[in-house]
Amino acid sequence: MELLDKMSKTILDRFRLDGRVALITGAGQGIGKAFAVALGEAGAKIAVVDLNRDLAHQVANELLERDINAIAMAANVADPESIEVMVSNVLDHFGRLDIAFNNAGVNKNSAAEETPLEEWDQTFAVNLRGLFLCCQVEGRHMLKVGYGKIINTASMSSVIVPHPQKQAAYNTSKAGVVNLTRSLAAEWADRGVRVNCISPGIVRTPLIVNSPALATSSYPYGCKTFPWVDYVSSRIFRERLFTWLRKSQIT
Repeated sequence: MELLDKMSKTILDRFRLDGRVALITGAGQGIGKAFAVALGEAGAKIAVVDLNRDLAHQVANELLERDINAIAMAANVADPESIEVMVSNVLDHFGRLDIAFNNAGVNKNSAAEETPLEEWDQTFAVNLRGLFLCCQVEGRHMLKVGYGKIINTASMSSVIVPHPQKQAAYNTSKAGVVNLTRSLAAEWADRGVRVNCISPGIVRTPLIVNSPALATSSYPYGCKTFPWVDYVSSRIFRERLFTWLRKSQIT
């Protein structure tokens, strides 16, 4: 009877996220915001987290206007205490945490021979150390209840070296994200927690547009504008994202 009930539902209905709670870092713009919209449209309650409190509130308000249950909060993923407070606040407000999308990141561009150690450390503090700390705090709760899904944002730069961008620190930090994700997936899979990562290519987000070093080198064939639409703002992106989520069995 249960099997027949499942078979009577559409594919999208089978992968609804009603009742689930999702925490998303770096959700004030770009890919993180698109993820918040996609998971919210699938029925999840959303914790919109960003270093910029105003951006977080702006996205949360947009979700609320769509009748998506959402809250906003500011957090600095480079600060261990801030991460503890972030997860604690989500649990206090929603009473659970099912999905964590660790998306916050930075990209500081400089030639390798000129990269200051401070810039290298800042990049790793957010992109790799901060992401590990998020996974650790989120994972402790998920392991305790025996259920959870963690998605980390890596980059195509984890496996190739984009050219002509000079971003050795970023590339190396994202390669670390991929192997960290593999490590956590291997450790936690048999305890009910799945850990995956995505490795996007160049996407027109504020991180790209507002960085001269990235933007000018990211336009194909010398164009001054992108020849494609604002992909992460489009329904096509959200539909493809949801397809990936289904394949990853996020529910």
